[in-house]
Amino acid sequence: MRDCDVLIVGAGGAGMAAAIEAADSGASVTVLEAGKRPGGSTALSGGVFYAAGTSVQRAAGVQDDVERMYRNYMTFNRWNLEPWLIRRFCEESAPTLEWLLGLGVEMPIDGLYISGVEDVPRGHHTRGSGAALFEHLHGAAAARGVAIHAKVRVESLLVEEGRVAGVVAQGAEMRAGAVVLATGGYGANRDLLAEFNPDVAEQDERWSFYFGSETSRGDGIRMALDLGAEVVGRNRLMVNASPGFSRDVADFHPPWLVFVNRHGQRFMDETWPYCIAGHRIEEQAGRLCFAIFDEPTRAASPSRHPFADKLGVGNFAYSCDRLAEEAERGRVLMADTLEGLAVKAGIDPVGLAGTVARYNADVRAGGDAQFFKQGALTTIETAPFYAAEVHAASFGATSAGLRIDPDARVLGADARPIAGLYAAGETAGGVLGERYVGGGNYISNALIFGRIAGRGAAGFAG
Repeated sequence: MRDCDVLIVGAGGAGMAAAIEAADSGASVTVLEAGKRPGGSTALSGGVFYAAGTSVQRAAGVQDDVERMYRNYMTFNRWNLEPWLIRRFCEESAPTLEWLLGLGVEMPIDGLYISGVEDVPRGHHTRGSGAALFEHLHGAAAARGVAIHAKVRVESLLVEEGRVAGVVAQGAEMRAGAVVLATGGYGANRDLLAEFNPDVAEQDERWSFYFGSETSRGDGIRMALDLGAEVVGRNRLMVNASPGFSRDVADFHPPWLVFVNRHGQRFMDETWPYCIAGHRIEEQAGRLCFAIFDEPTRAASPSRHPFADKLGVGNFAYSCDRLAEEAERGRVLMADTLEGLAVKAGIDPVGLAGTVARYNADVRAGGDAQFFKQGALTTIETAPFYAAEVHAASFGATSAGLRIDPDARVLGADARPIAGLYAAGETAGGVLGERYVGGGNYISNALIFGRIAGRGAAGFAG
């Protein structure tokens, strides 16, 4: 006896999208959520949706299509993704955005922007951000009679007659015609982080911290692995750069910072987008760099409170008072000479001296001749000199997950679908590649394959 046709584990964006589609396909739907309330990482996000060929783009005069998005996405990831999955992702991006608009989500033309490294604006910002986006999804699911139960953590999957037939939650069995795993990623599970992203997990948690949903503990991945599912995307993770002063997200870096590696060499424009900056830093020796500046520059940086209010990013990491506090604590190194600073930090002093001399000459000449950095550039010439150690290791979402096919069916090690089991969002791997293309990449992945999983599960359940 079934308790429902489709049982969805996880009530974030992927789970709600799956619930709505399954209900619209005529299935009875139950959603189990481990947290105190629905929402997951989607409700915590900026609410950006990544898509091509949308009505919003057309209204803005932007010409774009599936083929262009597909080739850009694959090229940026060096074609190290399964084409059948990425093609489906791109094909369903515009229909899913139009579906969201139909649910009442507002994505105004002035919210369309180049959200990362794409060649045209594909980032569609939701009015009200992720919280508003999720409320529309939650409301649509509730209006369709979807039963949503919070504070219920699922422990394992039931298998009967060769197919997934439900779950075990808090010691009780619940049967269904099909199950959709939408439990999020594994960011809040340090053990799984060590298994799937060992280089990041090995770093001190001062820098290697997670800023997503606390319920994202990899439950769905673990349960499916017990049935022989395959995991893809190991060692993939979009990391953010942080000086490790706090757990505030520090994906914005002021233009007056100069990043150097252990050799004392610059290796990037310090204002590059977070989807590029983190990877450039992790490619350096020790997976770190140093932010170099001098006393007049530190003193001229706005204090944390008014600047934070302006940016809306919490305590600004590089505010004058924060930097002074961290220098006093010894977490920002300080010296009266560049050579002395290099010795303290373990930087090649000859390389640092040459890099700073060249950079100062560029600033006096009116621009950055090496990386063409824009913004308020300042010289580094007045003691004391400072070096803040920066690591690219903080993260808000994970990339490794269950291998799925374009119909969101979970695949086993034999590449065959596990009957009755579907996955979407961070629980599924394969869409998020070596590089995070731009804002909205995670949300689009969750909602697109959530919808596909919901329809497929309803069809399988019959």
